[in-house]
Amino acid sequence: MQFDAALAAQDTFRRAEAELGADWDTAVEMEEAFSSNAGSTAREAYEGLLTLSARYPDAHAFQAFCIYITWQQVTEETIAHHFKTGMKLSEAFLATPAGKDQRDINYVTELLESFRAGLGLDEEDEIQVEFRQDTPKGGD
Repeated sequence: MQFDAALAAQDTFRRAEAELGADWDTAVEMEEAFSSNAGSTAREAYEGLLTLSARYPDAHAFQAFCIYITWQQVTEETIAHHFKTGMKLSEAFLATPAGKDQRDINYVTELLESFRAGLGLDEEDEIQVEFRQDTPKGGD
């Protein structure tokens, strides 16, 4: 990746304060628990942040923050669930780019590729490669 997801998360979290209003203090508590712990405590805080993000679909910085911390979850616990979550969040974020920070769009686009690659969605297996090579092209 061409950027540090942890640093991007810190930046977008600061920008999310205005978006979350009365829930900002709750978000800060969960982010602190996520950032300063590991294992089940961090996982619970992460899930809480995702739940909060579902209540604020137009909080663009907070949505980007959740995508960045999902990548952190992937690096902590490399399981398909986190890759799928990251892919879903990234696709939703990129579906409507209007009003979003261009840097976040670029970073999320890059992460989407990584989430997809982690699930093997951008790889061709041997049969697909052979089929593509054996398929007649126009004029063959």
